[in-house]
Amino acid sequence: MPDPILILPYTDEWAKEFHSIGCQLREVLGNIALRIDHIGSTAVTGLAAKPVIDIQISVASFTPLAAFKAPLESLGFSYRAENPDKSKRYFREAPGDRRVHIHVRQAGSWAEQLALLFRDFLRRHPDYCRRYEQVKYELAKKYQYNRQLYTKSKESIIWEILKQANHWSQQTAWSPANSDN
Repeated sequence: MPDPILILPYTDEWAKEFHSIGCQLREVLGNIALRIDHIGSTAVTGLAAKPVIDIQISVASFTPLAAFKAPLESLGFSYRAENPDKSKRYFREAPGDRRVHIHVRQAGSWAEQLALLFRDFLRRHPDYCRRYEQVKYELAKKYQYNRQLYTKSKESIIWEILKQANHWSQQTAWSPANSDN
């Protein structure tokens, strides 16, 4: 049976864990990584989340793959070539290690910007955080052992938030702040 989906209250440890991993990533990737950002729910102070550290690494190009694949593998991350999302190159922690998802995306791409906008909007709008958090708790209870249905069922609230984030970005002339690491 798969591991259950757990939504945990926010902890400052997530930011510390990202910082530690981010420093290691910066050391092995150097200038290959144009940005290294903490994304996803663990990147939003106060937001309950699955205890998975999501990291986005922005690169100039996906080729050559070895430019970032070899350094990430040297830290124990496994490349997931079978990932169906072609807008990123995806890496996971080694079996038994702390859950970390690494999303390598092309700098300036829609997918890269979307992840940053979603995070930044939630960081500045606690009312949307509470709504998102409530939906995550409900869906985790409903789909405790079915990650695919859990993820699919979050789509409507995510797109609702992104619609508001889009308006906010236009009103504020949003652009991503400096890289987290």
